[in-house]
Amino acid sequence: MKKSDTNKISKEQLKYLRLLSKDYPNRASASTRIINLQAILNLPKGTEHFLSDIHGEHEPFFHVLKNGSGVIKNKIESLFDKELTSAQMKELATLVYYPAEIIDRRQDSGDISEFYEINLYRLIRLTKLVTAKYTRMQIREALPKEFAYIIEELLHDYDQTGNSYYSEIIKTVIELDRADKFIVALAELIQRFAVAHLHIIGDIYDRGNGAHLIMDRLVDYHSLDIQWGNHDIVWMAAAAGSLASIATVIRISLRYANIETLEEGYGISLRPLSVLAKDHYSGDPCTKYKPKLAEDDPKYTQKERDELAMMQKAIAIIQFKLEAQLISKNPQWGIQNRTILEAIDLKKGTVTIDDVEYPLNDTNLPTFSESTPYELNSSELEVITQLQKSFLKSEKLQRHTKMLYDQGSVYTIYNNNLLYHGCIPMNEDGTFMSIHIDDDSHKGRELLDVCDTYSRSGYFSQDEKSREFGQGVMWYLWAGKDSPLFGKEKMATFESYFIDDKAVSKEPKNWYYDHRDLDGSITNILTEFDLGNDAKIINGHVPVKVKKGESPIKSGARLVVIDGGFSKAYQSVTGIAGYTLIYNSQGMSIVSHGSFKSTEDAIENGADIVGSLETIEKRADRMLVRDTDEGKRLAAEIDDLKELFEMYSEGIIKEH
Repeated sequence: MKKSDTNKISKEQLKYLRLLSKDYPNRASASTRIINLQAILNLPKGTEHFLSDIHGEHEPFFHVLKNGSGVIKNKIESLFDKELTSAQMKELATLVYYPAEIIDRRQDSGDISEFYEINLYRLIRLTKLVTAKYTRMQIREALPKEFAYIIEELLHDYDQTGNSYYSEIIKTVIELDRADKFIVALAELIQRFAVAHLHIIGDIYDRGNGAHLIMDRLVDYHSLDIQWGNHDIVWMAAAAGSLASIATVIRISLRYANIETLEEGYGISLRPLSVLAKDHYSGDPCTKYKPKLAEDDPKYTQKERDELAMMQKAIAIIQFKLEAQLISKNPQWGIQNRTILEAIDLKKGTVTIDDVEYPLNDTNLPTFSESTPYELNSSELEVITQLQKSFLKSEKLQRHTKMLYDQGSVYTIYNNNLLYHGCIPMNEDGTFMSIHIDDDSHKGRELLDVCDTYSRSGYFSQDEKSREFGQGVMWYLWAGKDSPLFGKEKMATFESYFIDDKAVSKEPKNWYYDHRDLDGSITNILTEFDLGNDAKIINGHVPVKVKKGESPIKSGARLVVIDGGFSKAYQSVTGIAGYTLIYNSQGMSIVSHGSFKSTEDAIENGADIVGSLETIEKRADRMLVRDTDEGKRLAAEIDDLKELFEMYSEGIIKEH
């Protein structure tokens, strides 16, 4: 800012600079910050990782976080090439991933001083390599307080071959019995700096049994954003108290026998539902409700499986009733044909869907009344009310849900990439589809913005009507026709339970999934979100069937689908076990994961899960921080600090 311009500064800007002066009270502190930020701008951009559709599979997810989707292994191989054998590099990688567990095993074998010394030197070298593109300030802020000074000393101009100062530090750490904790600290630091920012493109919940454990890890993750998937939004609605959504998440948990998340994770007892199920379905084989478990899976006894099946049937009927009530209140959604219960004829043993009559495979519906098909009986109402109280009172569930709101949204634009889980609803001709969420129709970006707004009011609004409607919209996003998070014509849950004709259970996808391979459609989407043709779309939700020849890279690499089947339920379809998209200063690549047996196998045998890597885009020059969204923010901060510096120089703001 020129001296002649100081009289042009606005009152608002001067007020802001006075507030900024509290953090930087003099020219020395302001100039130090400017110099530091300028240095950061010229560093290579940090590595971003993109993951989607984790579906409660906590063990492979944790392993991917620990190994940086193969980044750490690659660093080890580049650093120790021709110095260590492949077996030694594998052991070092496992130590980085599971330091405490490896040390425990080593301690059982006796004196491990040599193990400590060898691996401390190796880990320090690896830490120095992994942190090379970060400033000392950034590294210092991430260091564990207990070892901050020691690590900083060891990282500064460290020379492995002969510096007695460093050797003495390591020797003392071992002698004081701090080597185990120091190794853990270094390993966690390596994991931390291998990934600068993590994107989760939806569907953390359902199917696997560890969604609550995944959320525990994400709550404390250093840099993160989340794009809500339809499985996330229904849990968020349940946490807000939506009865239809509560019934849905319980039914899915029972269907996949993953009630640990409900009972152990969130402290929600299913006993009231168990009592209801036994009262009404004892003696019913509930064949269509058997949990999705292998016959030889030791997780549950046959008696327990039968109980889960009865509970699933009981909550399914409750769900169908509550959904019908919700649909009836919102005719603008245009899904009245999904209030199927009213079309049941128990005497004939049939149900009519879209003017076609189908035979029911099950007519034992003791809680269903043809005269009042949507009405819960007194025992059902009591059970769902008790469950609602449990959801609302679960402190951990509420904490996790608030994090999903704080770090999440329907879509995100980050470093010239457009991220969303499901779709941008389209018509057959490729134009954006208008959808009546409320009294008006919305399409394209506006539709996603409206859905985001209503999803927030469904949880936070103090107005009862706004909150109720918002929760209804959240349910619509879960399963409504052509919703941007679901992207299908219908969710055929009723049909899959009650009708044997599999054709009627098909869930046709929105036209978006035909058009996302076409350049014109991708251009229209990017234009809708004010992005240029050099931007990319990162998408999840629909698994890529690799075994059938499908590719995650669409439309000339302008769109990348990263749902590769993280969930075991999908791996027979995809042929792999998930993807990680990696975006670093040198370009973008996608890693396909191999199957993951168990954490124990990874520790005991050094088993890893990274498969093949495919380059999507290679840059001729390295992308710097100044080229990123964070760089733009830092550049703006530098401008403000320069103005503050000028105000100090002119005496307009006093130094302290």
